[in-house]
Amino acid sequence: MRSLVTSSGWHWRVWRLAGPIILSNITVPLMGAVDTAVMGRLPDAKYIAAVALASTVFGFLYWSFGFLRLGTTGIVAQAFGARDDLEVSASLFRPLLIAGSIGLILVALQVPLARISFWLLDGSPASTALAKQYYAIRIWGAPAALANYVLWGWLIGVQRARETFVLQLALNGVNMVLAILFVIGFGWGVAGVASATLISEWLSAGIGIWLALAVRRRYRTGAALGWRLILERDALSALIHVNGNIFLRTLCLIFAFSYFTARSARMGDLILAANAVLMQFQLLMGYGLDGFAHTASAFVGKAIGANSRAEFQGAIVVTTLWSGLMAVLCVIAYAAFGPAMIGLLTDQEPVRDAAARFLPWMIASPVVSFWAFQLDGIFIGGKGGKEMRNAMAVSLVVYAGAVWAFVPLWGNHGLWLSLIIFMAARGATLGVYFPRLARRMHPAQTPAPSVVFR
Repeated sequence: MRSLVTSSGWHWRVWRLAGPIILSNITVPLMGAVDTAVMGRLPDAKYIAAVALASTVFGFLYWSFGFLRLGTTGIVAQAFGARDDLEVSASLFRPLLIAGSIGLILVALQVPLARISFWLLDGSPASTALAKQYYAIRIWGAPAALANYVLWGWLIGVQRARETFVLQLALNGVNMVLAILFVIGFGWGVAGVASATLISEWLSAGIGIWLALAVRRRYRTGAALGWRLILERDALSALIHVNGNIFLRTLCLIFAFSYFTARSARMGDLILAANAVLMQFQLLMGYGLDGFAHTASAFVGKAIGANSRAEFQGAIVVTTLWSGLMAVLCVIAYAAFGPAMIGLLTDQEPVRDAAARFLPWMIASPVVSFWAFQLDGIFIGGKGGKEMRNAMAVSLVVYAGAVWAFVPLWGNHGLWLSLIIFMAARGATLGVYFPRLARRMHPAQTPAPSVVFR
């Protein structure tokens, strides 16, 4: 164990993949922070609240299909470790077909989906009206948004850190620039934020497909990839089985955060706006920790595919060490600069004051949450969809019980406490299942394969 911690080679391997992923991940909450900031410069809290409501709807619609990214990473990483050339290539096109089909269905069903979603969120009439305006524009990016999930997961699975960075930079960098231009420059309000996201999603999908095909052309394979292999029944069945469990797990996760926003909305636009500001802290922390979780998933999947226990242990120990250090850094940053960060997100004094009252929960969140993020990555690499589903279901029950017990007593403080308890339960339940994942390594050990992509 000590040799793994002190091995400069392992730390270099982890940072070579995690560094670009973290940099690209951080652009995601920065994009949300920019959206919140430009809305925060408008003269009413309803604008921030509207973006929070609409983002929750798309979080539910899109994150429900997060298996397109998560499942792709695990499947590709194991095929990559086993040096199964054709399966790595086929695992790009199978989920892309699924992503495009689901995206078109979401566009076709946009009206009933909007009615159900905004009825469940139950925001104020003013913020809901603006949120519907945002929704009506952004929904047309659904096929591109889901395709981006697949492309991101596939590139991580084959350990192409540079390409993942370019993909996220295209999506979020363009989005941030256009949001500022459309809202501050052109005065388009909520429609400007939605239009910026729509354009960036389609642009990113085009760049991502180009990058993935460029990587695939470097892949050494002597056999041709055809539709018969892509649509092979057993492979599709395995994909559906793994992704079905991750889909159910993701629905539980989305419900938890959507319910958090819905309960916030019932406390009024001021609390909803304050919680939306603080949620940017949670997202910033989450995407930072996700860098090591995604790195763990790529290395763990590769190790299982290659049947290398040394690779398996090294991936887990070193990525978990760095994930824990990242969590500590987030705690220090939030404690030192939290009020200033709130001020950057909004100039509305009532929203600032409300967010500052609940800031201590965000200071505590990283050290509680990082176990859930890290174990998620490990189980994704091991294709542990069933365990992830079961652990999340138990955690959701714990969360519901906490909300029922604490929100009536302490209001928004009780809501934040319930979210912290939910994150702790996720880590604890996955920890219980970890020995089962470790037993999937076969007794025989083989050397780790060389990297196929160059």
